Amino acid sequence: MVKAAVLTKQGGPLEVREISLGEPGPGQVKVRVHAAGVCHSDLSLANGTLTQEVPAVLGHEGAGVVLAVGEGVSRVAVGDHVVLNWAPACRECWFCEHGEPWLCVHAEDVARAPYATLEDGTPVYPGLGTGAFAEETVVPAAGVVKVPDSVPMEQAAVLGCAVQTGAGAVLNTARVRAGESVVVFGLGGVGLSALQAARAVGAGPVIGVDVNAAKEDLARRHGATDFVVSDETTAKAVRKLTGGRGADHAFDCVGLPVTIRGAWSASRRGGSVTVVGVGGRADKVEFSALELYWFGRTLHGCVFGSGDPDVEIPRLLDLVADGRLDLAALTSATTDLAGVNDAFADLGAGARTVVLL
Repeated sequence: MVKAAVLTKQGGPLEVREISLGEPGPGQVKVRVHAAGVCHSDLSLANGTLTQEVPAVLGHEGAGVVLAVGEGVSRVAVGDHVVLNWAPACRECWFCEHGEPWLCVHAEDVARAPYATLEDGTPVYPGLGTGAFAEETVVPAAGVVKVPDSVPMEQAAVLGCAVQTGAGAVLNTARVRAGESVVVFGLGGVGLSALQAARAVGAGPVIGVDVNAAKEDLARRHGATDFVVSDETTAKAVRKLTGGRGADHAFDCVGLPVTIRGAWSASRRGGSVTVVGVGGRADKVEFSALELYWFGRTLHGCVFGSGDPDVEIPRLLDLVADGRLDLAALTSATTDLAGVNDAFADLGAGARTVVLL
């Protein structure tokens, strides 16, 4: 039996309970989790914004050490340090075969099946297929990526989602180049990672936007050259900072209709708008047919930074080694399993709370 933060009802709190995990089967890996970031996606699963079978162990931004491997596993060995991959690609579907593993049709399969039990035998589901808010987890072999032992666990954990998603939006989806202007709406862990990536490629100006004026210093420390408080004048302020045109690239890291429209309005004619935040099914965003034609902007969706974790994690660690990405700066606080609910409440403050196990 291992301790885990268990969601028993969407809309209710997570409870520290004991769960029973079996040994890894063929193609599976058991991981001793040492650190797990608390992400907005976990909150969305907890509060019912996203669908989640319960009871479930949430947490998908994790890092740990391999405890055991099942038959046929060769990509990692016992003792290896790994980052959890919550969207393991099958490598066989149409999207995988055409170079888009982040859109794999089977990436969510593992999240739909129980992987453990409670003390009374009730089946437990792994949130986003990983179940990282637990002392141990069992995942597919493709659900782990080996990292150097020298990478601190709390830093490796944020690579599992926030950094891959935010930096990937800049590097892969929008393909921002040196000298291009960037505006990022929403400065949580994903938005701050996008700011860092924009700085890393030499973009400028790099503008951070958030409803919380107190985030200005945080934004500048992560690469913003300018900061704008989000209100009805935001687009005008961004145009003023970009030669009257608007930004070459706008990133919405919130997922609300108002922020998507804000990013759209803050971008220039012919610019690129990338939606990174996860919105609700009922949220609707409207565009007139005339503005779609007249502004000539490109609107992108962005799933998991449009990247392959097997490629992206080593690439991002190279940027860390070069001093162009700062993983340590993305962790604002640490807690234990009992502190996950408080960490959900603190998500609006920016950066990441990391659960240490």
